Amino acid sequence: MIKFFKKYHKWLGVIITIFILFFSVSGIVLNHRELLSNIDVSRNILPAEYSYVNWNNAAVKGTLQTDTNTVLIYGNIGIWKTDTAFSQFSDFNMGFPTGVDNKKICKLFKTSEGHLYAGTFFGLFQYDNHQWNRIDIPVPHKRITDILEKDHKLLILTRDYLLKTHNDKDFEIITLPEPEDYINKIGLFKTLWVIHSGEIYGTIGKLIVDAVGLIFIFLTITGLILFINTYIHRKRKRKGLAVVKTKKTKRWNLKWHNKIGWITIVFLLITTITGMFLRPPLLVAIANTKVDKIPFTELDSPNPWFDKLRRLLYDEENERFILATLDGFYYSDDEFSTKLKRYDFQPPASVMGVNVFKKTDTNNYLIGSFEGLFDWNPEKEIIIDHIDKVPYIKPEVAGPPIGKYLITGMTNSYKRKEVYFTYNVGAINPDKDFVEMPPAIQQQAMSLWNLMLEVHTGRIYTPIFGRLYILVVPITGFIILFILISGFIVWYTKHRKI
Repeated sequence: MIKFFKKYHKWLGVIITIFILFFSVSGIVLNHRELLSNIDVSRNILPAEYSYVNWNNAAVKGTLQTDTNTVLIYGNIGIWKTDTAFSQFSDFNMGFPTGVDNKKICKLFKTSEGHLYAGTFFGLFQYDNHQWNRIDIPVPHKRITDILEKDHKLLILTRDYLLKTHNDKDFEIITLPEPEDYINKIGLFKTLWVIHSGEIYGTIGKLIVDAVGLIFIFLTITGLILFINTYIHRKRKRKGLAVVKTKKTKRWNLKWHNKIGWITIVFLLITTITGMFLRPPLLVAIANTKVDKIPFTELDSPNPWFDKLRRLLYDEENERFILATLDGFYYSDDEFSTKLKRYDFQPPASVMGVNVFKKTDTNNYLIGSFEGLFDWNPEKEIIIDHIDKVPYIKPEVAGPPIGKYLITGMTNSYKRKEVYFTYNVGAINPDKDFVEMPPAIQQQAMSLWNLMLEVHTGRIYTPIFGRLYILVVPITGFIILFILISGFIVWYTKHRKI
């Protein structure tokens, strides 16, 4: 049995060496998004799927028409100034820090007084004196998810809180009241996510997981050296050459490969197992499971909406705030004075976020996400596919959180027509006459963080494996588990006294 474990520990380790190294390096980068946000990678050296074609790859979130013939188009491409015919484009990103990641716009908003604001992944900006200027907001997680105005006050929604200001300096931090159906539990997916990244213990936790990534790299390289050294040693021995150096190399690498491996085995196993459940198909098994919050961790927050807030809309006709969250759609008729009420009739919305959220008519709302684009009337309990104009039928069996149209944004500014933007296809409009991407926009780079996300989730292997790329994470995860367990067994049986 030991021979079996030793043999396949060695060969499987060699076979998936490149996968382990890619997972480890990408995981470390993903833990430090803001720190590395100024580093970009040219799309010219990446697979064709990552090229901008027809405004795809979440290029556009939306548009803002600032006057009769001026339109600002924004999203992952930053902000570009154009006209209602989209005939020419000029860069409108002056003032943002360098790096594509720093120019990704979640929401662009113009107040009744004409002030222009941009919400980004890393904070709030105001356009003044021909450039974007950062406004410091008093919350630790500064990612903006929505901006709106009510009673001449600016409302800024982050993933955790609602901020209110009248002068861009003094902010009221509002912890939204818990919903009526609140059970003070959290999704198992979120729990595994923060354990896998280390966020569960803040910066210290992230550094620990970074160390685990470095240990994976160390074990992989020392294991590869042992594999290669064995053949070099045998070859030199057959030729009658000195083997003292190869013996020393083997002894040192074997000693530290085993020692570091068994000391950190628990951390290595936890990181591997949690990572496997963050991607389909294993994700499906835990997607809707709620668990108790782990005490004394980042999850143990008194804020019932910690990392759950996505979009906010004020319905003036009904005098009602409507909130899109990770747990569904809620409303407040009393300015958030009492518990939020959950709509009994929920529209389809991907856990990856709501990208279109607007009122279209009395009690009618347009909801767009990776599930699709839908007209939702919660009072009449009607949901219509906005693009195909057919009633929505909820699947009997839950599957991946994506639909026919992976909606990333939309606009009504182009010749007063509706244009929808999908992640994979790009711009869609009935007349099929939308403009081509200008070279200056099309040639924009990809952020290093996003590239590492593609590597870490396995999507980077799509050109090789096609749709089967989805199996890369679970299969390599099971192989890594076998390598770790078999390595520990071999060490415990043969080498622990050395």
